[in-house]
Amino acid sequence: MSRLLPALVAVAMIGTLAACTTPDAEGGIPNPPSASATAAPAPTPSASVPVVRATPTPPPVPSPEPTALVLPDLGVDMPVDPVGVQANGAMEIPTDPAVAGWYRFGPAPADAAGATVIAAHVDSRVYGLGPLARLRDAQPGQQVSVTDAAGTITTYIVESVTYIPRAQLPVDELFSREGPRSLVVITCGGSFDERTRSYSDNVVLVAREA
Repeated sequence: MSRLLPALVAVAMIGTLAACTTPDAEGGIPNPPSASATAAPAPTPSASVPVVRATPTPPPVPSPEPTALVLPDLGVDMPVDPVGVQANGAMEIPTDPAVAGWYRFGPAPADAAGATVIAAHVDSRVYGLGPLARLRDAQPGQQVSVTDAAGTITTYIVESVTYIPRAQLPVDELFSREGPRSLVVITCGGSFDERTRSYSDNVVLVAREA
């Protein structure tokens, strides 16, 4: 498949929408009165106000990225690489279908909420059939696990496996950063168009943390 799904561009663009307003450089009181030679000097404070020094808050440490995806009932055990967004707005997918990609602008398994999204090509003319060609055979109740860079294994229980036409993929829902911790695994499926070299559907597995 040449492009798996449109990425959640709004998430990737956070940070470019920061406010641009700056204070008026020429602000102040217009036509201020001239200073008088007999004006009394401003009083000097007799007591200082204690100032509490603010301790800088360190930036949050990113959660460890996923490194492996395992679906034991399907015999799937594949490495996972972090991926981003292509210039056309589509999610990047590793070229080799034996390697999955984790959407690095979304939640990781160790994050407090939201969906960890992992995707891979179903096949390739160069590499052949990939492990996620078996994703369609997953059944509700089966286990899926993701190992992260810290060695932590997060286990999920499959809730659904659905064929969704590519143009109708509910991106906002699947890439949600809110709600219970979950896992979304996506590959291609359905009919194959020889002319466009693409599949008609996405196969989408949704699993909740065990």
